Amino acid sequence: MGNPVKVLHLEDSEIDHRLLVRAVHESGLQAQFLRLDEQAAFMDALHTQSFDIILMDFRLPGFTALEAWSQVQSLPSHPPCVIVSGAIGEQAAVSAIQTGISDYLHKDRIAEIGRVIQRAMHLHKIEEERIKAQQALSLSEQRIRELARHLQTSLEAERAAISREIHDDIGGSLTALKLDLAWIKRHSNHQPTLTRLVAAEEMLSLALAATQRIMQNTRPAILDQGLSACVEWLVAGHSRRTGKTVNLINDLTSEALPDAFRLAAYRIVQEALTNAGKYAPESDVSVEVSDAGGTLTIEIRDSGPGFELSRLQSSRGFGLKGLSERAESIGGWLDISSTPKRGTSITLTAPLSWAADNRQGDSRE
Repeated sequence: MGNPVKVLHLEDSEIDHRLLVRAVHESGLQAQFLRLDEQAAFMDALHTQSFDIILMDFRLPGFTALEAWSQVQSLPSHPPCVIVSGAIGEQAAVSAIQTGISDYLHKDRIAEIGRVIQRAMHLHKIEEERIKAQQALSLSEQRIRELARHLQTSLEAERAAISREIHDDIGGSLTALKLDLAWIKRHSNHQPTLTRLVAAEEMLSLALAATQRIMQNTRPAILDQGLSACVEWLVAGHSRRTGKTVNLINDLTSEALPDAFRLAAYRIVQEALTNAGKYAPESDVSVEVSDAGGTLTIEIRDSGPGFELSRLQSSRGFGLKGLSERAESIGGWLDISSTPKRGTSITLTAPLSWAADNRQGDSRE
């Protein structure tokens, strides 16, 4: 049988209340009723008791069903509400349902009240489950974003540590070895030995160049010189690789950015130029950087083949998706615009207030 349905009935007519109770019982639905017709009593019951459903006449002494519904909606978790009235037109009934009221039943059709109650409760349960599922999904997405930010932070920290180790250990050892080879070369007259020394110096130069390249790819020292220097360095590197001149417009007026902010902007420009070099090597590229209006804006445009934006949803790659995460990590957002045969534009927008707030937080630590 289950527990009876707890019904709050807002009705000022005792006769109409009895007719509704009888109709509910005749429908086979087990229910307990509380009838109220005063707003103060309704408010008290609403906050001290729990109900499975609220049935409301449209007009009550001193207040209306819509006013009652606004109070019900203010509860963290509220039951469904159904208007049962004869003093309401069809348009008013539609407007009431649009505000979130579950249903409307004319008193002339009171025999249908059992079915209406069950349907309203069923739909309300479905809606509650949908909201819970949506909240769980939102929480899961938030945790994924937090995990992505944590992984990016950890990755950059690991890159910085590797870069320091390469510079301090491997780089230092190779430099010392180069000095030793130079000393041996100056103090040796044995031609076969000198020939081997020249070959060793060449291999050593290649090793030193490799360490420099690895350090630049992991955590380039240029980051310590400010965002302007970073962008100029990336643009120069792109020009060397592709042989194409990049049009750079640098309108930055401040370099006072925290490391996380500067690093995220650097990686976004780096990835955007890498993609342009990979997919549009012959295209013209322009980079514009500005901090006007208290907002950092970086736009990278190319005149390459472009692509359908729908591919971003189906792509398994995380390049551009990772850029969006980086933008969010500094309180900004990334806009990607592309049209086949008309090029691609990637724009980072981030409020500098985020940078100021986080710099203050860093100083407190």
